[in-house]
Amino acid sequence: MLEDAVDRASTRPVGTHRLPPPPSALRGRIVVAAVAVGAFAAAGAGQTLHALGSGSDSPSDEVTPLASASEGAAAFGVGGTGPASPQVLPVAKTVDPAAEAQKLTKSARISEDREAAEAESKRPKYARPAAGEFTSGFGGRWGEMHYGIDIAGPIGTPILSAADGVVIEAGQASGFGLWVKVEHTDGTVTVYGHVDTYSVRKGQVVQAGEQIARMGNRGFSTGPHLHFEVWNPDGKKVNPLSWLNAKGISV
Repeated sequence: MLEDAVDRASTRPVGTHRLPPPPSALRGRIVVAAVAVGAFAAAGAGQTLHALGSGSDSPSDEVTPLASASEGAAAFGVGGTGPASPQVLPVAKTVDPAAEAQKLTKSARISEDREAAEAESKRPKYARPAAGEFTSGFGGRWGEMHYGIDIAGPIGTPILSAADGVVIEAGQASGFGLWVKVEHTDGTVTVYGHVDTYSVRKGQVVQAGEQIARMGNRGFSTGPHLHFEVWNPDGKKVNPLSWLNAKGISV
């Protein structure tokens, strides 16, 4: 009978009663399962070889089989239910209102100082004492010494300080009616005579180009004009035209 069965098996047509192939999704799951089983088996074999190679018979060298395929997957760094990544939480920044206000105040002060320094660097340091017509120079005139220059113009024409300085006189003066005297940083003094009115007081600090008086016709005057003098630090009266020209001012 055995021979008959063999004969029947050998004569059976190829492909008769063959099971149909599994669907593609099932084949994918089979492949994944096979890979997991292979990884599990490889891990177990590695532990066994390690135990055999150690040559120790003590219980501590026994191989502990992996409990499940999930442990095998974890041994290879895949799968598992390990702890989640640490969560980064936003930290609220506390603000000190007083400190912030101080910072803003300091910043504003720095900006103001910078702007003031820039404006100061651009500000003219010398100025023409008055607008008008140059009518008389420094030197002899009518048999006498004329110690200044005259600039004629309408009464009320603004008179300006020729340079930065401090007012040392403002009021009545013999021969000038009213005058203003300004002392400058180097000790030079400028004199503004025959003024109609003045707008500064003794001890007041003035800047170049700042109005200090108005042109008039007071004192010994032949018409509305400014009589302008320059006294050097030694008190000697010098030619105002030369002094102004040296400062870059023309009349």
